[in-house]
Amino acid sequence: MKKTLLASTIGLFLGVGAAQAEVTLYDYKEGTSAYEDAYVAGALDFHKNRGDDQNAYSLNLDANYDRTISTPDRDVSYGGSLLGTVSRGGAKGDKSVDSYVVDAGITVDNYFVPGSNGGFWYGSAYAQKIGAPEDFFEDDTFTKATIGVGYGRVTNVTPMAKAIRVMDELVRRNVLRGKPAVGVYQDVARIISKEAEYRSRYGAKDYEIKWISDIEAVIKQSGLTNSFGATGTLKVRDVLIDENISTRRIGWKVRAGLSYIGTNFDGLTNKPGLELGGEYHLPLSNQTQFSNEAVFNAILNDGDNGYNFNNNLSLTHEIDDRIDWENNWNLNYAKNTGNGDNVTTNTLSSTFAYEIANSLDFTTTASLKNVSGSSSTDTTSGDGTDRALTMGVRYRLR
Repeated sequence: MKKTLLASTIGLFLGVGAAQAEVTLYDYKEGTSAYEDAYVAGALDFHKNRGDDQNAYSLNLDANYDRTISTPDRDVSYGGSLLGTVSRGGAKGDKSVDSYVVDAGITVDNYFVPGSNGGFWYGSAYAQKIGAPEDFFEDDTFTKATIGVGYGRVTNVTPMAKAIRVMDELVRRNVLRGKPAVGVYQDVARIISKEAEYRSRYGAKDYEIKWISDIEAVIKQSGLTNSFGATGTLKVRDVLIDENISTRRIGWKVRAGLSYIGTNFDGLTNKPGLELGGEYHLPLSNQTQFSNEAVFNAILNDGDNGYNFNNNLSLTHEIDDRIDWENNWNLNYAKNTGNGDNVTTNTLSSTFAYEIANSLDFTTTASLKNVSGSSSTDTTSGDGTDRALTMGVRYRLR
């Protein structure tokens, strides 16, 4: 009897310890996942830069789509963006002009050993077009195809971020008596990650019922529920459907490949190229994501080689359920094969995104842009520093 009592007591303390253990995004180990981001944003910017004779303005419409599907065998990433601008310069007599930038690309990483974090071979294709709408068929186009090898893996842990949010809300609403064990979080996160499967099987109108019901069933098995009821169901739906949680990733990749440049903005065609790249993603906490992505591209052109290095660093912090703080630093260094300029551009931006309703955000962005090494005499593209404060709205499609 004493041994039984002792064993039960030890088991109870172990269970309590497991239930109270802090759950982090690193506890998500699923090898198959997918994430999808799609935004449409509009912003109006008024500014007066150095040397301007009149107030300048720009009205921007930005749409972008990004999707990554990860399996033990391969990662497939594809997407595109469109930026349309109506603007007027600051020089005296400047008129309103229209411009656009559109691009699309796809990358497939195929792992030599499925399920590993090791080597892979990859293929990618990318195209970009810039200019004015009325000159679409005459505007400059950049096209590139690449094949190469790489090492490493990046894991999408957004489902665990959502699972943590779900549990926090249920505890706060007294639906749960305490936080469950790590295994419960992992099981819930796996179901969350299969949203697309549920939508495909049960239809866009009805999948939420089955999806949330399966999540509730796992949570109830923890034995910590008071009374799930309508309160629990509504809070789960609020978090998973009505709230937006920014993408969270863990891991790193490096890659090197040989490219074929079909055309570029300097007028070169059918040239070989070299690509080197790397990315690193680290959640600093359940609310904070750090990411850095860098790529080096060179065009081999009979000794007159042009190259470009682009590094994009971002830090996103979720202040609360409705406010995100997004910070970016983009460093671009380019050697132009046409005029020989070595241009360095640093762009810093900080955005507060406030969720007005469901998928609609109000954004306020402060930005700082410095250009050096340019031979241009144009005040908008030559050396110097520009500052801007932009307010706009952003609608999340997916």
